[in-house]
Amino acid sequence: MRARLLLASATMLFVELALIRWTGANIVHLSYFSNFILLGSFLGIGLGFLIPAGRGQWLTRWAPVPLALLVVLVREFPVQVRQTSGEVIYFTAVKTTGLPQWVTLPVLFGLTALIMMAIGKMTADLFRRLPSLEAYRYDLVGSLTGSVSFALLSWLRAPSVVWGTVAALALLALGGRRNTVRYTVPLGVMVAVLALESAAGGVSWSPYYKIEVKRSTSTDRDYNIAANGVPHQSIAPLKALTQPGSPYEQPYRETPDNSHRRVLVIGAGNGNDVALSLAHGAQRVDAVEIDPRLQEIGASLHPARPYDNPRVHVHINDGRAFLEQTDARYDLIVLALPDSLTLVSGASNLRLESYLFTRQAFEAAHRHLAPGGAFAMYNYYRQNWLIDRFGSTLTSVFGHAPCITHYGGKKAAILVAGVTSGDQSCATSAWRPSGPVPSAASDDHPFPYLLHRTIPTLYLGVLGAILLVTLLSVRLTGVRLRRTATYADMFLLGAAFMLLETKNVIGFALYFGTTWLVNAMVFAGVLLAVLCAVEVRRRMRRLNQLALQLLLFATLAIAWLIPTQLVLGLPFAARLAAAIALAFAPIFCANLIFSDRLAVAPDPTAAFGANLLGALTGGTLEYLALLMGYQALLLVVAMLYAGACVAMRFIRPGPGETAAHEPLTVRAAPRP
Repeated sequence: MRARLLLASATMLFVELALIRWTGANIVHLSYFSNFILLGSFLGIGLGFLIPAGRGQWLTRWAPVPLALLVVLVREFPVQVRQTSGEVIYFTAVKTTGLPQWVTLPVLFGLTALIMMAIGKMTADLFRRLPSLEAYRYDLVGSLTGSVSFALLSWLRAPSVVWGTVAALALLALGGRRNTVRYTVPLGVMVAVLALESAAGGVSWSPYYKIEVKRSTSTDRDYNIAANGVPHQSIAPLKALTQPGSPYEQPYRETPDNSHRRVLVIGAGNGNDVALSLAHGAQRVDAVEIDPRLQEIGASLHPARPYDNPRVHVHINDGRAFLEQTDARYDLIVLALPDSLTLVSGASNLRLESYLFTRQAFEAAHRHLAPGGAFAMYNYYRQNWLIDRFGSTLTSVFGHAPCITHYGGKKAAILVAGVTSGDQSCATSAWRPSGPVPSAASDDHPFPYLLHRTIPTLYLGVLGAILLVTLLSVRLTGVRLRRTATYADMFLLGAAFMLLETKNVIGFALYFGTTWLVNAMVFAGVLLAVLCAVEVRRRMRRLNQLALQLLLFATLAIAWLIPTQLVLGLPFAARLAAAIALAFAPIFCANLIFSDRLAVAPDPTAAFGANLLGALTGGTLEYLALLMGYQALLLVVAMLYAGACVAMRFIRPGPGETAAHEPLTVRAAPRP
């Protein structure tokens, strides 16, 4: 029984992570609806737990069918959602393919919820057979196992067919002999479709993208690289890189007195910029690339073989993290086309390169320039206001306007800033604003592609629809919403925890880089902190709620008062210790409060319904960071926890309900 519960919980989280990654790779714009699949998964799991025992067995009998249907539909109708908002830039093609978005997005959300509801129902049936906190413990251990397993497959760069095979085997084991035939057919279809995808020529998976490499039909390009279905990079010979109008060559033209002996390339990718720096006589090139697969493709296919040169030192790391960790100084720093096309994770609005474009990042680059050095960045920026934002930020940091050269249209540009104005020689002109200049992005508000501090109406519409579907779904499961009002504290605890978890993901991304490994470590750390709290609660008969609440608010206050720049400036070991303490101490305290409250809940099902609504609400509240920044989210978290603590003092069992201090069973596995 315990082993099956552990397997069910591990399968639940493994499938959730696989859906988040795989759908984002095949439905291009879905990556920018940050919590879409996550919230759909969480809604489905919650509904699976809310279904009373003895009901909804059809879900477990036909569990693999919606999973196979989703895989087939996504492969047959890959979608690029049309850009309908001018308030935020989407770095993908804007044409629509496949079915209309008003069909695709609801179907995708509904199928995700249905898949996770079936697995959640399996888990809930096992959960009910054990004492509440013991079952919760095995659920957490299973979730940790699923998370680590998927992280391991990401590290091994396993193709999607491996993910599908692992999920299929786990579901077959959970389904039992009675469902063998019923499960085998749809699961076989799913694995076959994923096998066809994985066997396609030139397709491989990195920890971040599904990458496709094709020979170019252009005379000045050798290979084209697409990431998650979007043209991303091109491998070009030196002759093409140095031709007139090439953005690769411009930083060298505009710094004629620079020796270019020591060069840092952030976003080295397939090696174009690295090859050019070697051609200009660089004695040492530090090539920083976050995606190991892109670097490997360049090492094997680039005609100049730049990564074979002993003068090149490769660093598979986040660019901002490298700047914070190195003491080296450079004659030239190149920010080379860092276009992530995806988010740091399914739990935040941050993109992989967001922390490279903040004022603090430009200041870090400035500190690492040698006398007479220069900083260069180029891209197709798509909006003039974005060029103005970066031009203005560089002007403020360097004390003079950078050189600007447009190429391929006014919205593509190269910005070059010398340590002094005499260290740059503008081929055309220095940057001047084309209109009102938006404020600089900062480490607290790292959204360079957002014009104003606002929540785009596109997001508001999608999030509102998700909350409406959640309310209707919970009601359809038979849970009376008025009755769940008894658990207002559980609602607020769920919202606060989801928001706190997101804040921790963002904090670690800044302190240690926006790499997949850092994200995996954060999620594992959250689960371990929760598990530790459950173990403490199981060994204590009574807890002093007031003392716990005071300790929770003390940890939140410390996290809010300590500036991020102070932690960022610490040596690695001290930074890690500080980040762990600041992130996980509030989670530990909050989960102690939650576990104690769950133990005395008269109606665990209603308690979970309220907690589910709260967690989903917390997922939508994360978008408040677009307005107020991430540090201020801690104030929202504190307000939610304060509301929960006040509600606890007025909670009383309803008529006919009796609270037990330690119920033998619990009908749900809520969010702390």
